[in-house]
Amino acid sequence: MTEILSFASLFTSSFLSATLLPGSSEAVLVALLVAGAGPVWALVLIATIGNSLGGMTNVMLGRFFPERIQSRWQGKVKDWLVRFGPATLLLSWVPLIGDLLCLLAGWLRFSMGPVVFFLCLGKALRYIIVAAATLQGMAWWQ
Repeated sequence: MTEILSFASLFTSSFLSATLLPGSSEAVLVALLVAGAGPVWALVLIATIGNSLGGMTNVMLGRFFPERIQSRWQGKVKDWLVRFGPATLLLSWVPLIGDLLCLLAGWLRFSMGPVVFFLCLGKALRYIIVAAATLQGMAWWQ
């Protein structure tokens, strides 16, 4: 039962952290890793799924914005995003910037296949690095 609650709290934290709401899913992941709350691969997978679904929520919200450009700043951002395309979502894990990138990917109506791929890849890499650093740190202290 404890493992299920740990997984649920990690999923919830990672989902909410990827939306415009504040949160720190990395801290929850690190705490669960240190506590040995479950297999490392399962914790990383749950955090990645939750965070990716939160990011996709922002993408879908971005699709509700009107397509017209009103300022020079918006034009420059649009040009940069169109130039690099959905690959910019590899940075979707970066605080604040990642939320904005997800919203803009929806606003620009990027194709969903590449959006899902790059968004999930960026978020998975972040959690893999956090888990690896945590495990390395735990091994160093022992």
